[in-house]
This record gives sequence, structure tokens and C-alpha cells, in this order.
Amino acid sequence: MRLTTRTNLALRTLMFCAVNKDVLVRKQDAAQAVNASENHLAQVINKLGQEGFITTLRGRHGGFHLARDPSCISVGEVFRAFEAGLPFIECFSDNNTCPLKAHCTMRPHLSRAVEAFYSALDELYLSELVSCNAGLEALLSIEGPRVPAKCGAAASEKRSAQPVIAAQ
Repeated sequence: MRLTTRTNLALRTLMFCAVNKDVLVRKQDAAQAVNASENHLAQVINKLGQEGFITTLRGRHGGFHLARDPSCISVGEVFRAFEAGLPFIECFSDNNTCPLKAHCTMRPHLSRAVEAFYSALDELYLSELVSCNAGLEALLSIEGPRVPAKCGAAASEKRSAQPVIAAQ
């Protein structure tokens, strides 16, 4: 199985956002950090926004940040958002021209295997990929305008420890 470049960039971008959790990140910074072209990343950012993984702010001082806490974003959910519309193999496609399709019994087995793949990733959360990962943090950390912290006890503690600066 091979994931699309868009799925790969989506996960990298979400990791970048998670490391810079309270920073309004810019497409240029994300593209440089995840080694992607800005044009390709723009498509990924758009899809991440449409799927509710990130919140985007347009304009000169715009950018994006996680729409949810990293502990609420499963890797399986991200992969499904980017991969679900793509057939894994021709027999999953509406345009199946395989001459064996009427008699082949492989399809249900492949279907179970793909679902097992996604199910395994459903148990993995974005927070687990970035927590206590000093190497990743060193690679992806940036300084930038802060975004308002999310509601909750952790957010209250963070607000008292670090001032929040609104993007202009």
C-alpha cells in the first residue's frame, strides 16, 4: 500500500501545527518545514480546513492553526479524509475493467485489509506523534503570532504562563 503525497503532506502539516500549537502558522513556513511546494501545500491546507482539522485566516496577516486539540485528531481520520475517495485497487473502482471481476474472490479480503489498516491508525492520535519528541520539536518549532488558547483547564494554565498576542 502506498499513500498519496497529499496524505503525507497533510500529516506533516498537522504535525507542524501541533508542534506550534499556539502559533498562527503561515503556508510559507509550513512548506519549508515539511519540504513541499507552496502550491501543492495550498491544496492540502484547503482540504484540511474543509475537513475541520485546521482553522484558516485569510489576508495579509493570515495563516492557520489546529481547529481541535491534537489528542482529538486520529491519524486514521486524516488518512480517510485524504485517501477514502481513491480506490485502493481497480476492483474498488467504478471503472473496473478487470476481466476477472465476475469470479474473483479477492475483493472482500482486500477490503478487510484496507479497513484493518485504517482501524489501526484510528487508535493513533496526532498528540502521540509530537508529544515528548524533542527532535521533531527542534525541526518544526517556529515563533509567530499566537492564537487564542482553547477552552479548558490546560488552556487556562497556558494563558497564565504565556501571554496571548492576537494576529493583526
